[in-house]
Amino acid sequence: MTAPVLPLARHLEGLQEATARLATWSLEAGLESPVPPCPGWRVRDLLEHQGMVHRWALAMLRGGDPRVVGIEATAQEAHAAPDPVSWLRAGAAEMLATLRSLPDDAPGSTFLVDAPAARLFWARRQHHETTIHALDALAARTGSAATARDAWFGADVAVDGVDELLVGFWQRPGRGPRAAGAPYRALVETREGARWLLDVGTDSLTTRRLAADETAPAVPTLSGAATDVHLALWNRGGAPDDEAGLLPAWRERGAVR
Repeated sequence: MTAPVLPLARHLEGLQEATARLATWSLEAGLESPVPPCPGWRVRDLLEHQGMVHRWALAMLRGGDPRVVGIEATAQEAHAAPDPVSWLRAGAAEMLATLRSLPDDAPGSTFLVDAPAARLFWARRQHHETTIHALDALAARTGSAATARDAWFGADVAVDGVDELLVGFWQRPGRGPRAAGAPYRALVETREGARWLLDVGTDSLTTRRLAADETAPAVPTLSGAATDVHLALWNRGGAPDDEAGLLPAWRERGAVR
């Protein structure tokens, strides 16, 4: 299949919606409530983290180098903010305004494998980042992990989020699951037709998107509705079919930290 990166407008819409939900659910949960998917974090920590990430992404969009742009000053600003929800909203609004104003070919740093151009890359990255942390705020409000019923986003967003993880994050050096013994192959597929073939080695991982007319090999498979697969791979709940028992090792070795 071709890369399922969504169009810019869809990412901007999703980023705005996820920010609104993160803010609302954080207020409803309370700033001192624990965040179950992030042990040791309170809602205040979640807001500070996401607000810092938005501002770091904004620096990248403005030409910063991710190797040298520091976050210490932003962390101090976050801790000092009397209203962390308003601070989150302000950073997201500035980032969205910048994303809307830049040309498609604007220069900028990116850091994932097979990344699109900087404008689309950062819209995509912050859409998924904020969506995951909105789910964390919901978990803080309800006290339990998310299920597919909690997902407000469609299957297209879920497929795109899975692709960013499997292709972008997991193929980076030192990232993604590793084989504890002999290398193996595995398949991730959604009921909506997206499929990825993973070659998991002892020191590397390679992901390949499968074309619609391509026959998949008979290998251990993780499958289900796109939303369930998305939540499970991002360690945020979900209930995909995992008869081969892939998830436990993948959750330990493939978590984005």
